Amino acid sequence: MVGQLKARRAAGVIVKVIKQGKISGRAIMMAGAPGTGKTAIAMAMAQELGEVPFTSIAASEVFSLEMSKTEALTQAFRRSIGVRIKEETEIIEGEVVEIQIDRSVTGVGPKTGKLTLKTTDMETIYDLGQKMINSLTKEKVMAGDVIQIDKATGRITRLGRSFTRARDFDATGPDVKFVQCPEGELQTRKEMVHTVSLHEIDVINSRQQGFLALFSGDTGEIKTEVRDQINQKISEWCEEGKAEIVPGVLFLDEIHMLDMECFSFLNRALEDNMAPIVIMASNRGVSRIRGTNYQSPHGVPIDFLDRLLIISTQPYSADEIKQILKIRCDEEEVEMTEDALDVLTKVASETSLRYAIHLISTGHLVAQKRQASKVDVVDIKRVYSLFIDESRSVQYMKEYQDEFMYNEIAPSQNNDMAVDQTAAGSA
Repeated sequence: MVGQLKARRAAGVIVKVIKQGKISGRAIMMAGAPGTGKTAIAMAMAQELGEVPFTSIAASEVFSLEMSKTEALTQAFRRSIGVRIKEETEIIEGEVVEIQIDRSVTGVGPKTGKLTLKTTDMETIYDLGQKMINSLTKEKVMAGDVIQIDKATGRITRLGRSFTRARDFDATGPDVKFVQCPEGELQTRKEMVHTVSLHEIDVINSRQQGFLALFSGDTGEIKTEVRDQINQKISEWCEEGKAEIVPGVLFLDEIHMLDMECFSFLNRALEDNMAPIVIMASNRGVSRIRGTNYQSPHGVPIDFLDRLLIISTQPYSADEIKQILKIRCDEEEVEMTEDALDVLTKVASETSLRYAIHLISTGHLVAQKRQASKVDVVDIKRVYSLFIDESRSVQYMKEYQDEFMYNEIAPSQNNDMAVDQTAAGSA
């Protein structure tokens, strides 16, 4: 990342506090002008936290016809909370010495066979049934492979080739992995950990088709009773040591789009024991709270703002803009002259960084048309004249607004229309 050192330091402190589990019931707001890296910092925080659930939604997604606003927020919250479920399972792990498969003379009837596995300490022969033979054939298991068999499900996993068989072939592909022959007993108990989100558990338990409902996409509203039962069961598992709650990250973009009902719900939801870390972003100053006539900083109620740790992002300097544009050029595989990069940096400073980034790819196409290997100042000037930025667009609208349809009606015209409608009604 480039620039925003103060905001990045603040985000680093937040990450440390989250890892120590000392930020329950709070949320973070990224406040700053458009194009100052709010979403990028939120993504970086999620990656720094490691393998935790991360959900990103825009506040406008909450307003859906399919479900209520509070249900949409509840589902987003529960998608961001993971549950690590621990279970012990018996596995057989060893190196394949020999596979013997016996087929009937007529070719009809079930197959039978024997599998010889060994570790550094012991060797055992297992009788194989039809299902196990099919699994071995499907996994393409052969002598010299180190495999793992789950006794409960019969699932076979190839871990790799044994080092003792490394000289069996003159050449091997890059995907061949060599591992050591297992030590100790063939049959061992192993703790398996599965991580699922609370929302996935909700869907599985609230629909008749079970886990298939996750793929249909039509989850609909889930009853509160179902969630209460799941929460109770998860709490029991946590007390018994079978499960562990993993609070994830919920990123709510454009938070000013929410209304008072949503903010009231968020106030209560953040006090819950199973609340994720909520990161919000807003590019508004003092604006009206949606659904009311009251104004507030960032379009968020004052009592809710009191809960937030606010991180502000500052506009980029010219050097930082130039560095960002250079990185973007490398990302898009566009070669640009130093003079063109200086001009583009000046354009970004006077207009916006996003507008300048758009000019990179369009400038590259113009350079290709004149069969140039690098984007030059001529190309930047050309696309600058073809595509107007926000300020030039506003100026254009002011000059030619009368020629466009559906202009804003002046207050005097509004009153005249109201009088005309009243007169027509009385007539």
